[in-house]
Amino acid sequence: MGDAFIRHIELLGYEKRFFPSQHYVYMFLVKWNDLSEKLVYRRFTEIYEFHKALKEMFPIESGDINMEKRIIPHLPAPKWFDGQRSTQNRQGTLAEYCYALVNLPHKISRCLHVVNFFKVRHDDMNPVTDSQIKKPEVFLLPKDAKKNPSDITGPIVLQTYRAIADYEKSSTSEMALAAGDMVDVVEKSESGWWFCQLKNKRGWVPAAYLEPMDGPDESEEQEPNYAGEQYIVQKSYTAVEEDELTLEEGDTIEVIHKLLDGWWVIRKDETTGYYPSMYLQKAGEANTAVKSGMRNWSAPPRRSTIRNVKSIHKQRRKQISQETYRRNSKKYIQSRRNVRENFQKKANVIIEKNQQEGNKPKAQPAVPPRPSKDLI
Repeated sequence: MGDAFIRHIELLGYEKRFFPSQHYVYMFLVKWNDLSEKLVYRRFTEIYEFHKALKEMFPIESGDINMEKRIIPHLPAPKWFDGQRSTQNRQGTLAEYCYALVNLPHKISRCLHVVNFFKVRHDDMNPVTDSQIKKPEVFLLPKDAKKNPSDITGPIVLQTYRAIADYEKSSTSEMALAAGDMVDVVEKSESGWWFCQLKNKRGWVPAAYLEPMDGPDESEEQEPNYAGEQYIVQKSYTAVEEDELTLEEGDTIEVIHKLLDGWWVIRKDETTGYYPSMYLQKAGEANTAVKSGMRNWSAPPRRSTIRNVKSIHKQRRKQISQETYRRNSKKYIQSRRNVRENFQKKANVIIEKNQQEGNKPKAQPAVPPRPSKDLI
């Protein structure tokens, strides 16, 4: 049938993902010459790197020698940190780029660089995710927008937060805040440090200092999970507050509540308390350079330690006391023990029955009566 090539690339929209950290991927429906259709996901940074390599491969067609001979479409460079607004607004340009790409001369549109980039990857079929983290949000293009890719308008959800108190930065990678500042959140890390931008400033900010604009409570915060997830302590920490736990590196604990400020409620045996999530690693999970680097940071402030909070909401955040955590945790542990004990009792009863049946004297075969003299 010959070499594979792409007949058409259709931009379907984009996904907002939350694992391993908040980011955006575009969804493409790729139609191949064998009439198959495959769904692939690509970050814009990947697309731009692909575009730069394509220009290097075809310098004449990219206009590097003579701009009048350029036929490879333009693609704007990604912003330093892309948020949802830029992801949304870029869709029209990206749809036009894909349309122009597949209509280039065959030596470009059917070259291995193009074919390999849009081939289905393992991650396209099995996206890396975590069932305990918020599921991806999908933003599809309106049907009429697909007919006119230059006029794409879709849902715009701004990740805008307000600072509830003044914050003084302690390193060059952080950003100072004043109470009432409105910031765009670019990336939300489980560590409790969020990367934000404010006008021409960018930097890491403790999530505890930010509140959403639509309500006093974090809709993204999960409910407690008293079954617990097993984690390994990667860095020791000595408790400062009464409701925190002191642990040593290598300790195994269970996480029962993941909070957005980066201080998770954990269980060690039957004791519960707060611990910095950035010093924990899920059992069986591979270590990464990003996580290793973050463990050298200081733990972010906790929400409960922020003073002079100037919240725009009169209602306070919903809080759970440590006593509630301990009580519910003990209930779960006890119910788990009861199930285990009941299972063990049933197993013991079955074993005893088998033993009793084994000790019973086996029935002897009946001796037939002697025949009478008349029969002999």
